[in-house]
Amino acid sequence: MQEKIVILDFGSQYTQLIARRVRELNVYCEIHPFNKIPELDASVRGVILSGSPFSVRDENAPKPDLTAIKGRLPLLGVCYGAQYLAHFYGGEVQSAPSREYGRAMLTVVEPSDPLMQGVPSPTQVWMSHGDTITSVPDTYRVIASTEDVRYAAFRIEGERSWGIQFHPEVYHSTDGIMLLRNFVVGICGCKQNWTPESFVETTVRELREKLGDDRVVLGLSGGVDSSVAAVLLHRAIGKNLYCIFVDSGLLRKNEFDSVLESYKGMGLNVKGVKAHDRFLGDLAGVTDPEKKRKIIGREFVNCFQAEAEKMTDAKWLAQGTIYPDVVESGLGGESAVIKSHHNVGGLPDFVDFKEIIEPLRNLFKDEVRKAGLELGIPENLVFRQPFPGPGLGIRIIGEVTADKVRIVQDADFIYREEVDKAVAEYKKANGEAPAWMPNQYFAALTNMRSVGVMGDFRTYENVIALRAVTSVDAMTADWARIPYDVLEKISTRIVNEVKHANRIVYDITSKPPATIEWE
Repeated sequence: MQEKIVILDFGSQYTQLIARRVRELNVYCEIHPFNKIPELDASVRGVILSGSPFSVRDENAPKPDLTAIKGRLPLLGVCYGAQYLAHFYGGEVQSAPSREYGRAMLTVVEPSDPLMQGVPSPTQVWMSHGDTITSVPDTYRVIASTEDVRYAAFRIEGERSWGIQFHPEVYHSTDGIMLLRNFVVGICGCKQNWTPESFVETTVRELREKLGDDRVVLGLSGGVDSSVAAVLLHRAIGKNLYCIFVDSGLLRKNEFDSVLESYKGMGLNVKGVKAHDRFLGDLAGVTDPEKKRKIIGREFVNCFQAEAEKMTDAKWLAQGTIYPDVVESGLGGESAVIKSHHNVGGLPDFVDFKEIIEPLRNLFKDEVRKAGLELGIPENLVFRQPFPGPGLGIRIIGEVTADKVRIVQDADFIYREEVDKAVAEYKKANGEAPAWMPNQYFAALTNMRSVGVMGDFRTYENVIALRAVTSVDAMTADWARIPYDVLEKISTRIVNEVKHANRIVYDITSKPPATIEWE
């Protein structure tokens, strides 16, 4: 039985970061809504209460039932979680004189406390709250404070329960990972044995038990997520896995042939299906990005269903859904819907598959890559630049047409070619990759037109946006600082070589507040 930490989510923007940090300690954790507490069996070694946009003083504030947790299992309340443990058990929480947001210096009052062992004093922490604890019950002991926050950290006597009003999960809390290690490893006693190797072993075993001799249809995209899902399933059920790679007409330039070529020699049963007309026909006249995603998702399922009907007893549909997809679709705890994902949300009523199989559903992007390397997948596939399932359909703002697809394909091809060339030249000269090297970069076709002058003639053509980011887990991302001379060359080539494009802009927005994709 895989030991784990359970995180109860109250809707904080930082909840997923808590999960990330726990997993960095090689300890498996799960996020659950505060009002849907899972079965607390022997595998659950401790519980973390997340932050929240709510105040504990709000009439509709989240109020979890902690009867089976508090005083029975190790418990750590973070921000809202700490304020909940104070306010609803005899203490008091009031509105802070001013919002406490940003860096603060934490002084450890009780360095011998299990949560604070080894944490330097003072140490920098990150605050993000509008309320503050002004009093606590008699059994609560202060173990750390800041200049403005007396009850920055406390423990509850007679229990293995703690509360902290800062965020150890963010990098701004310089010793936050040490505090989390103290809780997860020291207090909860987790063995830190959740590794890519153990994930592969456990997942393959569970897939064999669940699927038996049934046949499975997997939708391949050519990216790392679906590739890792395919190899996992192939290891579990072998020849009973049928991989379908659909050319929706929304792929990158020359991608259909190159993806099929990359799967040769991997032992996978892969069939390519061309469906340009089907997808582009259904997208005609549609401009709303959510509607486009849903149409694309529906047509993918229709294609998979059609191919499954040609087989005997194909009972399951598999996908490379990963955790950020689930979170952004509003299905990961209490998180708001940011954008729907074509591969998230279950099966439509009209298909005949039993169920969707998503072996990577609880993994972040970097964890997927580690699992891929453990499975022996070639590095060029493991570290292949991410490409969204809806493809260029969400990199074309507004209506999708064949001509617009051609424009963004050609611009994107030039962009990626020049970035790859610049990175290769830098590596050759310096022996390592440049610090600015993005791990995702693409062109998007905006729905704007711009006046230009080309060959002494006035033009009124399309604006191409270039996006490049660096990211570890796909939950957050920073814009890549591609050198100006590289961007200049890219811009010149696109304007000169791509028909109906006369202006190039560079997106310098991080995630958040933006997403990596434009739609």
